[in-house]
Amino acid sequence: MLGCSSEALPPLIIIGGSEVSVLVSGQAGSRTLRHFLDIAALDAPTLRRILDMAARFKRAGRAGSRPLAGRALAMIFEKPSTRTRVSFEMAMRGLGGDVVMLSSREMQLGRGETIGDTARVLSRYVDAIMLRTDREAKLLELASCATVPVINGLTEKSHPCQVMADIMTFEEHRGPIAGQKIAWVGDGNNVAKSWIEAAARFRCSLRLACPPSRLPDADTISWARAQGTDILLTEDPVEAVADARCVMTDTWISMGDEDMAARQHAVLAPYQVNETLMAHAATDAIFMHCLPAHRDEEVSAGVIDGPQSVVFDEAENRLFVHQGILAWTLGG
Repeated sequence: MLGCSSEALPPLIIIGGSEVSVLVSGQAGSRTLRHFLDIAALDAPTLRRILDMAARFKRAGRAGSRPLAGRALAMIFEKPSTRTRVSFEMAMRGLGGDVVMLSSREMQLGRGETIGDTARVLSRYVDAIMLRTDREAKLLELASCATVPVINGLTEKSHPCQVMADIMTFEEHRGPIAGQKIAWVGDGNNVAKSWIEAAARFRCSLRLACPPSRLPDADTISWARAQGTDILLTEDPVEAVADARCVMTDTWISMGDEDMAARQHAVLAPYQVNETLMAHAATDAIFMHCLPAHRDEEVSAGVIDGPQSVVFDEAENRLFVHQGILAWTLGG
């Protein structure tokens, strides 16, 4: 239950028919808020508009327009970050805006202040808030109480900004993603969940190979299949990768799960993406990984450093996708 006794009318919460419960839009006084909380929360034309803006910002480079001059973004980090931290800051500054970076250790959140009070205070100071957290409930409460747009920088359940950058990268290298076969191999984690939602919105075929103990969220798969999405869930990496145009994986150990490392490695060892597995993909398949990567664990050095890898294009595109998201949330 989200609790927020706001001074102003809190944003409208639209709950889906499964546990993909996200805030789609809301009213704060006379303004309509545009939160970016999950891919499933937005329709395909809106997501495509964000990607189109990202592509335009990339083409314009640093000499492009500065539509967010005079606007400010607060970034709250409860989990460490390299790409999210730098790309969001450079994205906002590139659009002419300012950035305030906060960690939970230096905020009153770390001393017991409520998410709701933090949301209401920050809404008086800045124009948007990005949160990277280990609990989705915090993100939803922040968005329910804020009177400015809220952006999901990562939760334990989803990573929509990353997957939008993945889609941008695929389309740069292989053209429109609709109808293409995409393979995910390894842990059915938060990035996998966002990819399931993306497959529904962008109409690609998704093949997920995961061990039985590390399956993706079942409600999200059910939601996507109800949308008519072509999804295969298998324990066999070869079956998932066969003829795929893109093969993806992620680290086996998420931040905060280090105490499970030995057990996770044993379970996921058969799911390493290596040259043998990539040979089953399409001849022009690309490899993607959201980084950071652990070479010769979830992916062999030969694959991630080889000619099929586009992981650094993928990392670069985080910046431009974040610009697209910021411009959309702030009405640019």
